[in-house]
Amino acid sequence: MSKPALLLHICCAPCSTHVIDTLKENFSITAFFYNPNIQPVDEYSRRLDETKSYLENIGIELIVDGYEIEAWQKAVEGYESEPEGGKRCEACFALRLERLAEAGKEKGCEYITTTLSISPHKDAGIINRLGERIAAAYGLKFYEADFKKKDGFKISCSKARAHGMYRQGYCGCIYSKK
Repeated sequence: MSKPALLLHICCAPCSTHVIDTLKENFSITAFFYNPNIQPVDEYSRRLDETKSYLENIGIELIVDGYEIEAWQKAVEGYESEPEGGKRCEACFALRLERLAEAGKEKGCEYITTTLSISPHKDAGIINRLGERIAAAYGLKFYEADFKKKDGFKISCSKARAHGMYRQGYCGCIYSKK
């Protein structure tokens, strides 16, 4: 029996390590990189290159969507001074999950999910609620998870170190860097 197809939104290579290992038993995974929040562009390129290298190494297909910084700026407009984890983050999650669902539908996947909940700075409840709603609107299922549980974040950090990966010091948006 074949595994159901899952399109996995990846924010960066280090966060993907443990998530992929967790999901690969039960799903046929394709990775999806859409992160218009990452700035500056050098940082975006560095994270994308690291992701490409890692996924090529482990044999997972990667779909790279555009670097649409204007779409991100529009999505978070008015939330620039929100604290990390506030409405700006929620708007950013929604933008990326919406594009993930569009791509998942185009690719014929049954499921979508994201690596975002592995971060100790991200609220899995918000991510899962948005993911469920957006996936349902596209006729897809959202794989609900809090990947940071059971030491998921620590495990991903350890795996990233073992692979010699570049690990950034902020989520990606210029407001979180301050």
